[in-house]
Amino acid sequence: MKCLIVSDSHGDRDILESILVHNKNQVDAFFHCGDSELEANDPLFNKFNGVVGNMDFDMNFPEELVKIVSGETIYLSHGHLTNVKTGLFALELKAKANHAKFVFFGHTHELGCEMTDDGVLILNPGSISLPRGKYQRIGGTYAIVEANGKNVHVSYFNRQHKLIPELTCEFKRK
Repeated sequence: MKCLIVSDSHGDRDILESILVHNKNQVDAFFHCGDSELEANDPLFNKFNGVVGNMDFDMNFPEELVKIVSGETIYLSHGHLTNVKTGLFALELKAKANHAKFVFFGHTHELGCEMTDDGVLILNPGSISLPRGKYQRIGGTYAIVEANGKNVHVSYFNRQHKLIPELTCEFKRK
């Protein structure tokens, strides 16, 4: 499985189009974790699996999404409805309830990933348009997650589609 995850583009349609073009035929699925500020019927969302964020005004996006990609169950949420700014426990519970081994979310504009004790990868790609936190100096980011039976590999990329080597993570699957 190979998925591309982006979040919090806040009306920057051009960067989403650039990400799609640059990664065409290279990933199994594209995910947008909310706050696109675009309409749900925008043609970009024929490619992106998206959810509603707190800054999205088109309520035709789902609040959460469960998707199976290459046999892997993924739970997608913006994060504002599970209070991700105060912790990730609610996301862990959502993953468990949906038998998901991958959780992708946004909202905080801060990139990060971790593997839970139960073997669930929880990932925030950061904001592609308005980054915050420790890695704000890098600028906007998106992530690509690759998983096989033994490992999960996470790579972060900047707006110019350049790999950010110091943010690469590798996890053993449980």
